[in-house]
Amino acid sequence: MTQPTRILVIFGTRPEAIKLFPVIHALKADPRFECVVCVSAQHRQMLDQVLDIARIVPDHDLDVMQPDQTLDALTASLLTGIGKVMDQVKPDRVIVQGDTATAMSGALAAYYRKVPVDHVEAGLRSNNIYHPWPEEVNRKIIGAMARLHFAPTETSATALAKENVDPARVHVTGNTVIDALHWVSARIEAQPHLAAGLADLEARFAGKRIIGVTSHRRENFGEGMEQIATAIRRIAERPDTAVIFPVHLNPNVRRVMNERLSGLDNVALIEPLDYPHFARLLNIAEIMLTDSGGVQEEAPALGKPVLVMRETTERPEGVEAGTAKLVGTSAETIVTEISTLLDDTVAYEAMARAHNPFGDGQSARRIVELLANEIGQEA
Repeated sequence: MTQPTRILVIFGTRPEAIKLFPVIHALKADPRFECVVCVSAQHRQMLDQVLDIARIVPDHDLDVMQPDQTLDALTASLLTGIGKVMDQVKPDRVIVQGDTATAMSGALAAYYRKVPVDHVEAGLRSNNIYHPWPEEVNRKIIGAMARLHFAPTETSATALAKENVDPARVHVTGNTVIDALHWVSARIEAQPHLAAGLADLEARFAGKRIIGVTSHRRENFGEGMEQIATAIRRIAERPDTAVIFPVHLNPNVRRVMNERLSGLDNVALIEPLDYPHFARLLNIAEIMLTDSGGVQEEAPALGKPVLVMRETTERPEGVEAGTAKLVGTSAETIVTEISTLLDDTVAYEAMARAHNPFGDGQSARRIVELLANEIGQEA
């Protein structure tokens, strides 16, 4: 009997966990594969929340994060730690997702061992190496080494073609974040208590129009965060509006938001949400204001307009489709754009009803079949 192909899946942050758990579930359910999971814990608390709800117990946990760790120190720790795991596991293939330091280090460690690395969510490009920083360069590095590129959209596949990636190695699969959102939404429907923790806020803000906010991008630290806080203060002056803001654990975010927004009646600064509760926030919000990548994909799946507090996005499909709009970090612009959506029904409906270009919830299944086909061809 043929031995199953040993796949080492490497990730470390909450977004990676969300986008990879459907792939892990699919691999573990398929007898053609042996799935080994290694986490770096680049996000410790937020990662563990996703692992818990997705019922994934890592086989290896590097727990690399240290207070005020520099990117070069983090990368060195990741590269050596992941390398030791690979030498122990001896995988046939490695899977990484997206654009984190963990993903880049995992791909590089695999390359050093001549182990094929496959890239989930390949081909995203902003074409500015400092926006988002350092993610844009991380994903370009992974792209230079990847064996299979699982591009979420035709746009990302085209970006890879422009970089002379072999078209036979590029496959448009949709984005696994939609798989994850469908899965967790079904869990919440079956077990409402999983997302009942926002009930008090829902009661407090009953009758108000809720704006959901997330912000954590490094390039927005400093003046950008100050401008975002100013915009939220002004939005919250509207008596018909409330803001729910799960504040990222990074002190560069917390310090500014706590100083500028604490105590406002229409603003709830809350701890980071686990995945079911974040899905619930997406459901109850009218608008999402974010600098996150994943929210640009998730919110449109639920018909929620997304205002992106960045100058560029590696997910132009949402902007082109009309589900998302780039607004930068100018307080004046943010307030103007949110006010337009709140006050102009036509403008709101145009974004809310736009087609979500990011997937149909079957991406993980496609990825596993493509892996099986690739391995079959190599045999």
